[in-house]
Amino acid sequence: MNYKMIGYLLGQIIRVLGLLMLLPVIVGIIYHEPASIWAFLGMAAALVIMGTLMTLKKPEKKDIYTRDGMATVAATWILVSVLGAVPFTLAGAIPNFADAVFETASGFTTTGATILNDIESVDNACLFWRSFSHFLGGMGVLILILAILPQSDTRTMHLVRAESPGPTAGKLTAKMSSSVRALYGIYIGLTVLEMILLLFSNFSPVPEHRMNFFEALNTALSTAGTGGFALKNASIAAYDSVYIDVIVTLFMLLFSVNFTLYYLILTKKFAQAFKNEELRFFLSIVAVSAVAIAFDIMKIYGGFFKALRYSSFQVLTMISTAGFATADFTEWPFFSQMILLLLMFVGGCAGSTGGGLKVMRILLLCKTAFREIKCVLNPRAVVSVKCDGKAVDKEIVRSVSFYFVLFMLLAAVSMLLLSLDGHDVGTTVTAVITCLNNVGPGLSEISPSGNFAGFSSWAKILLSLDMLLGRLEIYPLLVLFTIRKK
Repeated sequence: MNYKMIGYLLGQIIRVLGLLMLLPVIVGIIYHEPASIWAFLGMAAALVIMGTLMTLKKPEKKDIYTRDGMATVAATWILVSVLGAVPFTLAGAIPNFADAVFETASGFTTTGATILNDIESVDNACLFWRSFSHFLGGMGVLILILAILPQSDTRTMHLVRAESPGPTAGKLTAKMSSSVRALYGIYIGLTVLEMILLLFSNFSPVPEHRMNFFEALNTALSTAGTGGFALKNASIAAYDSVYIDVIVTLFMLLFSVNFTLYYLILTKKFAQAFKNEELRFFLSIVAVSAVAIAFDIMKIYGGFFKALRYSSFQVLTMISTAGFATADFTEWPFFSQMILLLLMFVGGCAGSTGGGLKVMRILLLCKTAFREIKCVLNPRAVVSVKCDGKAVDKEIVRSVSFYFVLFMLLAAVSMLLLSLDGHDVGTTVTAVITCLNNVGPGLSEISPSGNFAGFSSWAKILLSLDMLLGRLEIYPLLVLFTIRKK
């Protein structure tokens, strides 16, 4: 392990995190919030000084390999979750530090679970930091650093592979650093486009249906990271606007798609983009789920199309793991609740900002199961798992199967430990599921109309760890806490 290089990279990250904290300072100045201004400004100064001291001397040995990359990524996410929580406590928005860490981990991992009972009473600077943490965490904290700071292509590849969601991570262009910048350009472009479209809600004759600039910006940042932190206690339901529902639904869908496909479209490789099997599988799941739930809840909303409006939003908010809400789905029939619960596991496409197991893994698991059935029926048959018309490497199939087993084992252990906190079965089970899959809401106490405030401090730390495990897809954290024998 190249500890000196890892420390140097962490110093760069801490310094950039400090500089980014100047943005909520600006928001605090605009809205005249002195407590938040001094909290973020003081923390920003401390982090910049700390990061500068850690990067004064460049290590002679600069090589970063897979193990180093995973350890760096895991340490980065723990650091930003802890350090990013400090201003919340200093500003008085979240006095309990365990609560602040939970909220910040939920932000950076794009989970969107909250402990706040009255979101609308919190300073705008703190609300912006929550939403901005979604934006940073959606594409990846380290990927942002790699996009703005020069690194060698070798180091970049190992860090991107350790942080990127999904079974694979590859290059879009000849240089990995250029690929990272291309992805971030697409990410920022989609975010800005959503914000502009949300601002068109101001043409509505009903004041409650409008979003001002600050609300549109924060909603776009949260949607981009598929996180779900909203500025209203009732989430997106507070606006009760068909237009806003449609725009947020559309962009939850767009941010759930593999960003590589957008690059292919921009480079006019349309055939390659649209023949993607994962995309077709993802869209099929969304369409079937939305229509099935719409028929199930039709009587509640008095018609199919109005039911489809709400079912489409909730299907996308679950499968994208965004966690916004336009309705409390715990009041829907059990069939609809079960579909939404299963969608939590599915998640977005590989290479998107969505959480969950990822559509590609689900697709490969299904194909592997069918292959095994064929082999049982015909032991002499040689059947390979294919995706996009090509045989999938056996190592990828094996790793996907192992990841699924490991994921379920960690979920079972977390549920067992969380049961000690004394909540009902629905709350306990779905709290672990929603945190491991970075979704946000669950059932019972943590429904869209509830929150995680009722958990004890140690339970919130456990759930924060689940969020990190889910966002980093387990391995980086396991590597960080594994002592290497010499």
